[in-house]
Amino acid sequence: MNIKTVDWKRGRMRIVDQTRLPEELVYIECRAPEDVHDALRRLAVRGAPAIGIAAAMGVVLGARRSKAADAAGLMRDVRKAARYIGTARPTAVNLFWALRRMLETAERHRAGGPRALTRLLEREALAILEEDNAVCRGIGRHGAALLRDGDAVLTHCNAGGLATARYGTALAVVYAAHEGGKRIRVYTDETRPLLQGARLTAWELARAGIDTTLICDNMAAKVMGEGRITCVITGADRIAANGDTANKIGTYGLAHLARAHRVPFYIAAPLSTIDPATASGRGIPIEERDPDEVRTFAGRRIAPRRVRVYNPAFDVTPARLISGIITEVGVLRPPYRRSIAAALRRDRR
Repeated sequence: MNIKTVDWKRGRMRIVDQTRLPEELVYIECRAPEDVHDALRRLAVRGAPAIGIAAAMGVVLGARRSKAADAAGLMRDVRKAARYIGTARPTAVNLFWALRRMLETAERHRAGGPRALTRLLEREALAILEEDNAVCRGIGRHGAALLRDGDAVLTHCNAGGLATARYGTALAVVYAAHEGGKRIRVYTDETRPLLQGARLTAWELARAGIDTTLICDNMAAKVMGEGRITCVITGADRIAANGDTANKIGTYGLAHLARAHRVPFYIAAPLSTIDPATASGRGIPIEERDPDEVRTFAGRRIAPRRVRVYNPAFDVTPARLISGIITEVGVLRPPYRRSIAAALRRDRR
């Protein structure tokens, strides 16, 4: 995608405001950690890799706004910014991975003084951004090998360029196959309640010239039953050590449907989305969001004002339903505890 979802310009973070798509392509600037926190909370920037990049840049904004005269004071302000940004969303592990990386960088270089440390933090945030581009290309390359000419992919929510710096995770597989000359069709489900599939994925794929069909969430079983789907590929917000995967609400149901119809179900995600400290999906915190996201639609109320609402933003797909996890180092296969541990060991070398 020829759009930079998250970028750094003249000491400010510049993002696509995804709440305005598909009607308007609007960029907004974040100048302080509070702006980054707000952008994350209201989903102006979203998708696990993009969340991590934005968090890293938010730490830099905190450092740049600091009035500290020495490194110790700057470190206090950097930690404060990281703690605050870390409260924005609980599920996507890339948020905490990026904040931890920024704080570790600050600790290693704190002897250099405030100005030098701020420059180093900016350099580290930009490195996270550039690494994301390379990682997503790797995911696309490994995933494209799983697709044949003429395949039809069902995807959920948005795991494209809008969820990363530029290229995507699940959609990186589609883009790479398309660039390789394969004719790939994509079925995009709408992804209630915030319609990231309809608003974002369909927009992104149409813009890229990919053959795209939008369906309602409750049409997935019929589409699979008619033999229209070759495989399902989704992104991930956190992958536990055993392969259990948290992704946008509705993913768990799609995985069961895929198993029932003997359709391969793949997760596409960078190694940074794996949380080895979480043993299984039972330990993944699930964000619950504003009930009015369900009670309203396009600004109009569609349910009684006082009706109770349960609005988890994510669900967890058990590893046993996942055919493979597509990463930048290859496709991980069951048993996931073993293949994930091996991939993480290779990545540390």
